[in-house]
Amino acid sequence: MAIPVVGLTGGIGSGKSAAADRFAELGVPVVDTDSIAHLLTGPGGAAMAAIERAFGPSALAGDGSLDRAAMRARVFADPGERHRLEAILHPAIHAESVRQLAAASGDYAVLVVPLLFESNRYLPLLARTLAVDCREEVQVERVMRRSGLSAEAVRAIMAAQLPREQRLSRADDVIDNSGGLAELRLQVDAKHSYYLENLVKALL
Repeated sequence: MAIPVVGLTGGIGSGKSAAADRFAELGVPVVDTDSIAHLLTGPGGAAMAAIERAFGPSALAGDGSLDRAAMRARVFADPGERHRLEAILHPAIHAESVRQLAAASGDYAVLVVPLLFESNRYLPLLARTLAVDCREEVQVERVMRRSGLSAEAVRAIMAAQLPREQRLSRADDVIDNSGGLAELRLQVDAKHSYYLENLVKALL
């Protein structure tokens, strides 16, 4: 029998990765769709042949991986290009996520999906949903600090994601990451205890 899955999401800069890292430290299997996407679009990645056929050699970097900067510019400039790329990547990412979850062992697993509520693709896999949240100004500050993007660029990315209020209203559980890493880890620990008690009990 498959183990229960918690879907972990949050806006850019919210702290999803830090939360996922803590779940992993606690021994929870973590499947990250962003990591899968990088694997599929890396040198020799399973999606690269289809991407080259769809977009031509200019979509590839010198090592055969996806030229992320060039592709980012193309998909932001043309929604049609974005849909073409998504039509290649999204089914492949979903299939690999399902495969990894099926192979996972433990009391429950965590599936990290940044755009969890923007698409209903992953919701049927989940027993619970968990959103990592912080104030929007904190998101902007964090992303600017780590990536060098301007505030306008960060807000443009945020505008393409589900509004914070809608994400929070749809999530079963929420972690407030407006504070520091220590506070985040304590909240993950509390959620871990809750999931062990409630998700596992539901299977008995």
